[in-house]
Amino acid sequence: MSTRPSASRPRDTTRSWPALLALCVAAQALIAVHASGDGQYLNWLDRTVRPDQDFFHFANGGWIKANPIPPDRSYWGVDTVLEQSNQEFIRALVEDLARRPDSLPPGGDRRKVADFFISGMDERGVEAAGATPLQPEFSRIAAISSIADLQAEFAHLQTIGIAAPLQVGQMQDFTDSTQVIAFIGQSGLGLPNRDYYLQGHPPYAAARKAYQQHIARMFVLLGDSPSAAARQADMVMGLETRLAKASMSDTEQRDPRAIYHLMSVRQAEALTPQLHWRQILSNLGRPDIDSLNVAMPDFFKAVNLELQRAPLSVWKTYLRWQLVHACAPYLSQSFVDEDFRMATVLSGTKELQARWLRVLRAEDEALGFAIGEMYVGQRFSPAAKLAALAMVKRVRDALKADLQTLRWMTPVTREAAIKKLNLMEVRVGYPDRWRDYAALQIDRGPYVLNVLRAKEFEQKRELAKIGKPVDRSEWFMTPQTVNAYYDPSMNSLNVPAGILQPPFYDVSWPDAVNYGAIGATIGHEMTHGFDDEGAKFDGRGNLNDWWAPADLKKFQSATRCISKQFAQYTVAGGLHVKGELVTGEAVADLGGLILALQAFHGVPAAPGAALASGTAQEFTPDQLFFIAYAHSWAGELRAEQAQELVTTDPHPPMIYRTNGILANSPEFQQAFGIAGRSPMVKPERCAIW
Repeated sequence: MSTRPSASRPRDTTRSWPALLALCVAAQALIAVHASGDGQYLNWLDRTVRPDQDFFHFANGGWIKANPIPPDRSYWGVDTVLEQSNQEFIRALVEDLARRPDSLPPGGDRRKVADFFISGMDERGVEAAGATPLQPEFSRIAAISSIADLQAEFAHLQTIGIAAPLQVGQMQDFTDSTQVIAFIGQSGLGLPNRDYYLQGHPPYAAARKAYQQHIARMFVLLGDSPSAAARQADMVMGLETRLAKASMSDTEQRDPRAIYHLMSVRQAEALTPQLHWRQILSNLGRPDIDSLNVAMPDFFKAVNLELQRAPLSVWKTYLRWQLVHACAPYLSQSFVDEDFRMATVLSGTKELQARWLRVLRAEDEALGFAIGEMYVGQRFSPAAKLAALAMVKRVRDALKADLQTLRWMTPVTREAAIKKLNLMEVRVGYPDRWRDYAALQIDRGPYVLNVLRAKEFEQKRELAKIGKPVDRSEWFMTPQTVNAYYDPSMNSLNVPAGILQPPFYDVSWPDAVNYGAIGATIGHEMTHGFDDEGAKFDGRGNLNDWWAPADLKKFQSATRCISKQFAQYTVAGGLHVKGELVTGEAVADLGGLILALQAFHGVPAAPGAALASGTAQEFTPDQLFFIAYAHSWAGELRAEQAQELVTTDPHPPMIYRTNGILANSPEFQQAFGIAGRSPMVKPERCAIW
């Protein structure tokens, strides 16, 4: 994915009409800061910065100065501004329904959208309820009296979306992409990833200290004494630290073969005798499952050991914590505030977001495609879809031409690569078939129970896929999402309607701008089919070695160049970018830039054609292309968020997605007349495509 940072995590990472119109106008104003009608956004530039020294800030410094990070955000960028616009639009849609819920058909999607929003916005009711709606769940945990009871609770919590200490789900079989199989994966850490438990760098140590205090304060809110809460926080921290030591790193998980270990249920139980997988699957409603992918065998060996040595009291305390940790954002204000206090440590955010926005985010997870159907009907025209499809085709043609001329690729690999590209499915805007929410029960409160029922509905929907043919029409991002993604098992490129808007795209803009912004994003996703991870899957989506050995060796050498380059970059606090973690995304960024430029140059009359009627051509078309590319990454992170993302996120920081990539582009350097020694010129260029 071309995920960017957002309010809570990093884009490629997926709702009375006069009032609606007024909100639309206000929302559009958010993204029109310093805008021009042709999409050039030249007022975003900082002309005190030389483009040969720091192109990111040359292109975006004006925007950054004019758009400081709001106090309720850890990141603010052009994508989050567009996301905010989408949310304002969706808010108007949802509030219109919520004003007249009883006029909507009972059981229908729009009634559910209205009732969910009403329950979330009922602050008085949520406050009065406190944590009481969760009491049946706490009672189940308190009643655990055996290892069998404990594992039954693992399964039960999984059904309501709380994967602790393990996750059971579905996936496309890596070796038969037509089928859906079961998988079990590591889970159950309250901090972002294993590094936060194990690394000694000051930001991690500070986060551990704050987290343990946070756990204790949450237990106090549940009614425990401070001394008991402190002891229980010690228990949780100890168990989670041991689980973290056994967890596979984010970098290791990027290798599909490292997380694919297909076993029968009997073999899985032999591997971890204390984990009764047959019973867990039965408690999940799928006793018929006979085989599964044990994604992280070493982690489950560690869980198996903990089941032998950790007392039930520790496990019960841990599960009690995991329950309140997952549900705190949907409880009364004391829980919300404490949850936010910990979030500030990890992200640096200064203020809690408005309630309506938090409720809409939860509703997007619960009923996102129902909201998306309404959104598309008002916000995405057939003309926009056709124009975007035409751009995708040109980028695809550019990749095909590139594959046919790559000097380092031998004929056998070239033929397989082109075959994969020809089989790549392109999907733009929204799914052909909308998700069915008929089985999802939503009422007007308590809010947290609506959230849990939505998670239970999704869990059942996911587990029901196991043993069935893959539904190739399914989308994994809602249409309103400001993002895009490539799915290697599907070999599909997916561009939601949400991102096909200014400042990324407009059908009326000149090609230089559209190709530099959204064209590079499309190329990025397409290149994922041929990055260090995607290249391991063939055109049918199967894990298959389709490269000639000599070609694969050359390709791996080229991607190591990218890994080494990005590992030299740092963020606030001196933390280094994890080169191996970000390799795939950086490779896709480089490929996307190259393909978009080639596609732009292939458009009739480009690059020499007039940009727009009456436009003063201060910049050449190629210069505008690169400025638009940099504009698409305009944004800024708080230091704490940058430290978290550099630890967990496979995407490089935005400044390096601009400067680091452009430093490898001779076309960029030629366009701006950059020669000789410059931070924007990498002497030993990384060249793949």
